[in-house]
Amino acid sequence: MRKKIIGLMMLAAVTVSAAACGGKGETSTEQSQETAAGSQQEAQETAEKTEEAENGENMGPVRIATKPMTEQYILGEILKEVIESSTDYTVEVTKGIGGGTSNIQPAMEKGEFDLYPEYTSSGWVMVLGHSQDKPSDEEMFQQLKQEYEEKFNMTWLGLYGFNNTYTMVASKEAADKYGLENTSDLEEVAGELIFGGNPDYLEREDGFKMVCDAYGLEFKKVMDIDIGLKYQALTNGDIDVTNGYTTDAQIGSGAVKALKDDKNVQVNYLCSTVVRQDALEKYPGLEEALMKMDGLFSDKEMAELNYQVEVEGRDEQEVAHQFLVEKGVVEE
Repeated sequence: MRKKIIGLMMLAAVTVSAAACGGKGETSTEQSQETAAGSQQEAQETAEKTEEAENGENMGPVRIATKPMTEQYILGEILKEVIESSTDYTVEVTKGIGGGTSNIQPAMEKGEFDLYPEYTSSGWVMVLGHSQDKPSDEEMFQQLKQEYEEKFNMTWLGLYGFNNTYTMVASKEAADKYGLENTSDLEEVAGELIFGGNPDYLEREDGFKMVCDAYGLEFKKVMDIDIGLKYQALTNGDIDVTNGYTTDAQIGSGAVKALKDDKNVQVNYLCSTVVRQDALEKYPGLEEALMKMDGLFSDKEMAELNYQVEVEGRDEQEVAHQFLVEKGVVEE
């Protein structure tokens, strides 16, 4: 690299000499000097960019983890393209970590990953252990940042713009048979139904237990099902009710029924990036790249992306790229 810089600067010096010898009069000399100065500056900038690129390659990839669900796969691809299009760094995405937050957070603490997309109430309850009695969304976000920085040397960057909160989802058969419209409709028939939920939801304080307590629900059986398999189990008849998310593609398919949270028990799950502080220090420009995710989505847009992958069978990388092009974040 040092030889490249010296060579480029010598070339600029030769240009200065040649321009000075060929000049006629004061104006010609000034123009030649300006041209030479521009060439020298351009050579230096080129050398600096080359050095930055080489440094980015030598740092190793930025490591991203995602939970085992379509939405997170898409977000992982979006984060990857945003970072790689904005910096000289490469990105490595590990998709579908089983157990979600329960296993990703410990891996983040060990330094196995640099960042991952997370939801505010998941961090609030699952990681920090706070009760479901929460402050406003803005106050929670600021406290999340503060506590993550103090306890884990991590922080939260930006809010993507969509709210992926929980909703009770019944199979079409169960909904038709028992006339299910609201979550409160489950109270009288829960004893005849099987509930299947992902580990995060069953374990968290503001999840399954809170809803059951609020609505007086006692299911016939409760099963632990991987987050990526619960809708298949629902449509196969293995379970009757599961926990869904408001941006789930399957909710619009007609094969399942999302029940209205008529007691407004569920809380907001605003998506953001949790990132290690040492990663921000190691990769200059990473924070600026990640902040391009701030306000990028609406609930509807996220649900549409999920639909394209889950129902239409499109590749999540292709869907992510098209979305970023449409948003003007990257070029075609």
